Amino acid sequence: MSWLVLVLSGVLETVWAAALSASKGFSKLSPTLLFGGALVLSMGGLAYAMRTIPIGTGYAVWVGIGAIGTAVYGMVALGDPVSAGRITCLVLIVAGVVGLKVLH
Repeated sequence: MSWLVLVLSGVLETVWAAALSASKGFSKLSPTLLFGGALVLSMGGLAYAMRTIPIGTGYAVWVGIGAIGTAVYGMVALGDPVSAGRITCLVLIVAGVVGLKVLH
């Protein structure tokens, strides 16, 4: 159960990062509210997961999922640059996250 919560919390990290960008410095209400809600749920899930998952593994997986999700969202929805180098780096992050889960 902790791993499922951790993965969902990582996805929520992507949500709050995207909402933070969309809030334009907290000047837009809806994205600001989404940011706050996703942030609280993401951190709460991370805290719950770390009851049974070691901090180094849990935090690295959470950050990795959020970083990958945010980068992919930026490339797909916001027109961020897509290159072989960027994709390779994201694949390496995925490999690290999977490796941490397998070695847990």
